[in-house]
Amino acid sequence: MSAALGSVATATPSALSGEMIAARLDRLPASKSLWRFVTLLALGGFFETFEMFSTSFVIPGMVRSGVLLSTTDSFFALNGAAAYIAATFIGLFIGTLGFGMIADKFGRRAVFTYALIGYALCSLIMACQTGPLGLNFWRLMTAIGLGVEVIAIDAYLSELVPPTLRGRAFAINRIMSYLAVPACGITAYLFVPHEPLGIDGWRWVIAIGAVGSLLVWVLRRKLPESARWLADKGRLQEADAEVSRMERAVEQETGRPLPAAIPTTKVQVVHKSSFRELWSPRYRTRTIMLVLFHVFQAMGIYGFLNWAPTFLIEQGVTVSKSLAYTVVMGCSAPLGPILALFFADRIERKWQIVFGAMLIAVAGLSFAEFRVPLLIIACGGLLTMGTTILSVGYHAYQSELYPTRIRAMAVGFVYSTGRLGGSLSGFMIAFAMGHFGVQSALIAVAGCMVICALSVALLGPLTRDQTLEQIND
Repeated sequence: MSAALGSVATATPSALSGEMIAARLDRLPASKSLWRFVTLLALGGFFETFEMFSTSFVIPGMVRSGVLLSTTDSFFALNGAAAYIAATFIGLFIGTLGFGMIADKFGRRAVFTYALIGYALCSLIMACQTGPLGLNFWRLMTAIGLGVEVIAIDAYLSELVPPTLRGRAFAINRIMSYLAVPACGITAYLFVPHEPLGIDGWRWVIAIGAVGSLLVWVLRRKLPESARWLADKGRLQEADAEVSRMERAVEQETGRPLPAAIPTTKVQVVHKSSFRELWSPRYRTRTIMLVLFHVFQAMGIYGFLNWAPTFLIEQGVTVSKSLAYTVVMGCSAPLGPILALFFADRIERKWQIVFGAMLIAVAGLSFAEFRVPLLIIACGGLLTMGTTILSVGYHAYQSELYPTRIRAMAVGFVYSTGRLGGSLSGFMIAFAMGHFGVQSALIAVAGCMVICALSVALLGPLTRDQTLEQIND
């Protein structure tokens, strides 16, 4: 009996045991029904990213309509654009840190379903606001829902997909997410400068994203609950029913019976869990590694992406050209996860992350050295691809490193530390560039990414082709 974990019992390998449920899931082959589930989850990721990345596109419209001011006299004024941006980051932080654990208690499907409805409705209400206080409050509520949704989806996807397909599933999810960036930009370009039907264009952009999310909710209604989570909660009959439905669908699609399920490890059935378990001897090193990784990857990535136009301007590039270069570089974002489809399940996950981090470091150091437009765009494009390859890797990796009972809570905690790192990135870049120049600022970005790579390379465990139970139990 463990005081920290509660009572622990070892399940027997019967048809209704945790290890058999896991073994039955992990021997499912690639099939139409499985990829349909992944696609439905990825569609939700598209509109989540659309909502998150809408910030920079809609703020000019909000200022133009008089709801917000571009600059304010007071540092913490709530009627400025900065307050809207702050509400987004604070909401994401609260959602990932404060509410990630509810997916461990109430279920993956239930939480990502209600979180999606919640943030979509909050977003629609936000689109109707005429004052800064209401606008920022509903933006905060929207961002909380987004944070909860991201954590629940990552946990669900890792538990649903067999280990031989897990990397590709996360790659598809990130492809859809990054396609939302240019989609949001095009939507804003068409609506923000205008007032269709006498309604501010920025309101249309927000409403389109919210309505799209609600349509995804309708399509997702038939997604099953995570059978691993059901088994972990002792609801073995329900878990068996969910897996049986998936097995029948696969057999109908393939036209042949599935192989026998053979458990690879015994599953610990733990009746209690707590935040302290993240710091137990089993998981302490993983938690420290992911905290280091998230803090420094956010400082490095946001430090470059948010300041790329400024770096170019400081190097003598005109404002219009710097923005044009940045847009072109952003279009390379989906290429990273598309490439990851070819190696996500063939190369050890931790080395994918190390490669992505080092690609960002090298491309970042090279960015300020060139004056030829094609080389500038090439460096920026490689750096953007590095960030998306990194994203595919760490979203899958962090979800693999904790057991079902604490997976959402653990992922929510380590992910939230990245929000803090992102908030520090502006101060780091401003100090380095103000005192030592653009090259020093890019060296700071590269240094952050080297720390990311070292933390994962030295402290990260191997996970390729292993079941979640082998990695954790």
